[in-house]
Amino acid sequence: MGAGDRRLTGRRADVLVAGGGPAGWSAARACARRGLAVTLVDPHPDRRWRHTYGAWADEVPLTGPDALPGAVVAACGPGFAIARRTHPLAGDYAVLDTGALQDALRVPDVAVHRGRVVGVEDGAAVLDSGTRVAAGLVLDASGATQALSRSRRRPPRAAEQTAVGVVVPSAVAARATGGRLVFMDWRPLHGCPGWPTFLYAIPLGGDDWLLEETSLARRPGLPLPELADRLRRRLLACGLRADEIPLDDRTRVEHVRFPVDTPPHRSPAGVVPLGAAASLVHPATGYSLTRSLEVATRLADVLATRSDHAAWVDAAGRAVRPAAGQVVHAMRRRGLDVLLRMPPSEVPEFFERFFSLPATAQRGYLGAHDDVGGSVRAMLSVFRHLSPRLRGHLIAGSLLGAGREQSGQDGY
Repeated sequence: MGAGDRRLTGRRADVLVAGGGPAGWSAARACARRGLAVTLVDPHPDRRWRHTYGAWADEVPLTGPDALPGAVVAACGPGFAIARRTHPLAGDYAVLDTGALQDALRVPDVAVHRGRVVGVEDGAAVLDSGTRVAAGLVLDASGATQALSRSRRRPPRAAEQTAVGVVVPSAVAARATGGRLVFMDWRPLHGCPGWPTFLYAIPLGGDDWLLEETSLARRPGLPLPELADRLRRRLLACGLRADEIPLDDRTRVEHVRFPVDTPPHRSPAGVVPLGAAASLVHPATGYSLTRSLEVATRLADVLATRSDHAAWVDAAGRAVRPAAGQVVHAMRRRGLDVLLRMPPSEVPEFFERFFSLPATAQRGYLGAHDDVGGSVRAMLSVFRHLSPRLRGHLIAGSLLGAGREQSGQDGY
């Protein structure tokens, strides 16, 4: 039987996870490893994940109680960012093998059921089939849809990160990257005016590389066809031939679109959100995977030390979103507002200044999710290194909020 064919046993679950993405499976695996009875409900439990995940190498848990096998790391090494100049990244960068990651997180002692959790009543999760599953704790890992939140409020236009990428052989990719892992290349080689986008170029293991034209948060996100056109233009400008850019081959193309500003989860009794449903996506980078892995371990440790289910919800909520983490996220959300207000012509210069910072300041903003002091120091360091004009944009975004984004028509 496939994972989606396993039947519910009728027993009470200690933990029920609604959603079978990386956040959901990370929590389900960690809890099951500590002897808790775990049920995971997902509408497509056998579907293979397709997105590509990258992370700072030292944040990938290859040791510890919930260590991942080394095979999940497809490639790892130094990377570079290009704005006005080329800058080495502050630490090695790891690219994960998505299939190996999924296989590592899907453990057999988690009961899996095909369906959707549509509500929680009287200590039981209610599925779309009408089935009720009693659970001490329900984890909403349904992503940005926040299926179990009582709030239906959504931003009128979500700030989205969008990207289009193609998978090409390493020798082809090298003509665009010089054989280097490129975290961001802001050079406008595509020749298109408007909101700037960058090239993200990473090895996938074996002979494959992903070359991806990426737009950081816009409201709404840049359309995928526009990004595909920019990617084609950029790669042609780098000397690739048209037949070496397989944008018409669905098996060699990656499309990315996700919101980075989900509203607070208004959780009903017995429910705690996870992952994107809990606003654990970094507002500026869009990263959330290693954060979800870290949270899963902390959450499972907390649950394993408490025998009283009545105390689980509050303890789980604090484990997922500690007070310090909420403060850091709020500060980074203001950073998103700064980006949304910034004139397009200033964006590459902002990243030129950012990647000129000391490594500790860069990582203090890109990582350290629960470190208020480190985040404050990083933001102050950014401010000190900006030009007076960029400081003005930072102050406007911080004090006034996102407001109305720049139209993106003043070119570079």
